[in-house]
Amino acid sequence: MGHGNTSERKKDHIELAFQSHVSEQEGRFYYEPLFKPHPKELPFKLQMADAEMTAPIWISSMTGGTKEAGTINKNLARAAGEYGLGMGLGSCRIILDDDTYLKDFQLRKWAGNAPLYANLGIAQLEELLSSGMKKKVIELIEKTETNGLIIHVNPLQEWLQPEGDRFLNSPINTIEALLDLDISLIVKEVGQGFGPKSMKALMNLPLTAIDFGAHGGTNFSKLELNRATDLRHEAYVQLASWGHNAEEMVDFYNSLSEEIGASNQTQNVIISGGVKHFVDGYFLIEKISSPAVYGQASPFLKHARGSYEELKQHVELQIEGLKMAYNYLTIRP
Repeated sequence: MGHGNTSERKKDHIELAFQSHVSEQEGRFYYEPLFKPHPKELPFKLQMADAEMTAPIWISSMTGGTKEAGTINKNLARAAGEYGLGMGLGSCRIILDDDTYLKDFQLRKWAGNAPLYANLGIAQLEELLSSGMKKKVIELIEKTETNGLIIHVNPLQEWLQPEGDRFLNSPINTIEALLDLDISLIVKEVGQGFGPKSMKALMNLPLTAIDFGAHGGTNFSKLELNRATDLRHEAYVQLASWGHNAEEMVDFYNSLSEEIGASNQTQNVIISGGVKHFVDGYFLIEKISSPAVYGQASPFLKHARGSYEELKQHVELQIEGLKMAYNYLTIRP
């Protein structure tokens, strides 16, 4: 597929992402107002491979390769660097063999020391492996000056996409084949999440993090159906409801942690998919049994399309809200 088509499709995704959401119920807390003063600092630090986060917010992978994406990515990277957030780049497929849009992905100068990760789909990685070009993964990380690679797993999205890729091998085999690269790897779904068998397989691998990409946020399978013919939409509309929401996946993870044993787990978790508010994010990262942050895409995209000052205000409000949540909210048993 040509880069022009890829660029147009990415632009379509920016617009359609706002039309492809499902609601998520907020968690429940005890409010305890007596025991702490108003907070000055956010009591949070997390090591993501060789970079540190000082706020539990991950800017989830969104877009790259359009004129608008240059401004969006620069604003997002500035926010990550200024506030200690983590960030995943949009799909880097478009710059694997052509550097036309590379500048849109070279964000280190704005991200500072924040965790910044390149991003490729299983289909592209499978193709690189089969052609003996695994070294291109290292080259991609070097030219984007990123800390590692996010592998996005999206069989349902690809199947529903008329021009989508078809996997020749199981995704877990492709992921395992990349482990000898000795790079920081994050594995993420793109809107349907992972069931318990898939979650367990990932928890047993030496990954830096698992990113839920749960059902409940931007549903890329639904997004692809919004681009389809009426007949195709009618035939496959129920498939877009497949998957697991973020809270369900937290329960999977906690149960599997007890089964596997904490000593065998080294991963962080990025809880993404339907996290629309810092209170949702706080609830989920407090509930899970592993070091975790919450990921958002559309809320950041909404504020990053304009001035950096608007995005800056959005981030500061989230951080101030999190300070209050850490001081005064506890999860009900």
